[in-house]
Amino acid sequence: MSDTPEAAPAGAAPAKADKMPLIALVAALVLAPAITFGVAKFVLIPALKAELNPDAAHGDEHAEEVEEHAEEGGGGHGGGGHGEGGEAAGDPKTYAFENMVVNLAGTMGTRYLKCSFVVTGRDGGLRSAFDSRKVQLTDVTLSVLSSLSLVELEEAGAKNLLRERLVNSYNQALGKALAEQVYFSDFVIQ
Repeated sequence: MSDTPEAAPAGAAPAKADKMPLIALVAALVLAPAITFGVAKFVLIPALKAELNPDAAHGDEHAEEVEEHAEEGGGGHGGGGHGEGGEAAGDPKTYAFENMVVNLAGTMGTRYLKCSFVVTGRDGGLRSAFDSRKVQLTDVTLSVLSSLSLVELEEAGAKNLLRERLVNSYNQALGKALAEQVYFSDFVIQ
């Protein structure tokens, strides 16, 4: 009978050693999704929200910067939402597009362009023409911007080419050459 008690502990040690990798595997399978969920919910999503909507993240600080820039002669653009003409300067020869955000072509929605710019023209009727066709010209803007690829935007002179495309598209949509130049005040590729 003395052989039986000695045989049991020797057999128990390998069985316990076999369970350790199994416990580690189960812990990894349970902890990995939990950690991934926590990082996504508490780190990535708040960071993306803050980046996509800087006004909400910075509150009044950003609004004050925009007002200061407009008062310093920032090209006739002021506050305004997505695609709205700024009213700060009230110049009838300018129209502002604020915070235009589009997915870049060929990136499967993983990269985007955010920009704000002012369109200028010689004719004092530019603002009224853009105001009266705001929806159509916003669509034209989004079409031109979203047709760009990341490779095109990284080339030298990409902004100048984009300026030309926007001016030509606006003039074609309006049926006359009212738009003359585009000046970017914000241009971010993410």
